[in-house]
Amino acid sequence: MKCLSDYLWQTLVPLIFFSFIWMLYRFLEEQQHKEDMIRQHTEMELKFLKSQINPHVLFNNLNTIYSFSIEKPTETPELILMLSDNLKHVLYDSNAPFVSLKKELQFLDNYIKFQQIRTEGVKQIKYETYVQNAETNIAPLLLITIIENTFKHSSLHSQISIEINEENKQLTCTCINDFSPNKTDASSLKIGLVNLKKRLQLLYPDKYTLTIDSLDQFKVVLKIDLS
Repeated sequence: MKCLSDYLWQTLVPLIFFSFIWMLYRFLEEQQHKEDMIRQHTEMELKFLKSQINPHVLFNNLNTIYSFSIEKPTETPELILMLSDNLKHVLYDSNAPFVSLKKELQFLDNYIKFQQIRTEGVKQIKYETYVQNAETNIAPLLLITIIENTFKHSSLHSQISIEINEENKQLTCTCINDFSPNKTDASSLKIGLVNLKKRLQLLYPDKYTLTIDSLDQFKVVLKIDLS
């Protein structure tokens, strides 16, 4: 009995040990698989959300160039170069998880210049930026949703205010515009903001705040911790 007992003990201990190692390995393998699936799903969702943004921006710019080609053909080449820069940013730069704030602001500058041309004599645009460190990284095509909505849903003969500030890697984007509640397309407005919230939650969980005030004016304030 003693021999049998010793034999069982010497057999069971290694068996239990290696069984535990095998179960731990399987658990870690499954966890890694789950993490890979989550990462792939997140990447696919981000690509889908970004794909919903791109056409709106490009079509608006193309419409502006078309109008200038008829009314002011001598100024069209500069607009084409600006559109080329924006296309490069949308098609290539935005494929990276993050871009420099300098690149993102150049994209926004071009977009706002297009809007200033398109709304000349109809809307007053106040656009200000202050950036402490232009090399700070930011996820691409985040701010354009707010800025595009500011132009799209503002009322005629009104003022639009856009301010972008970055200090100590704390970015604040504030957009204010007058709007007519009866004429504003609430559904398209909500879709854009819901899209933005999803991307922010995926990219900056617990590191952003998005506040919307639509009492007297439509005011959107986005704050992101870029550190």
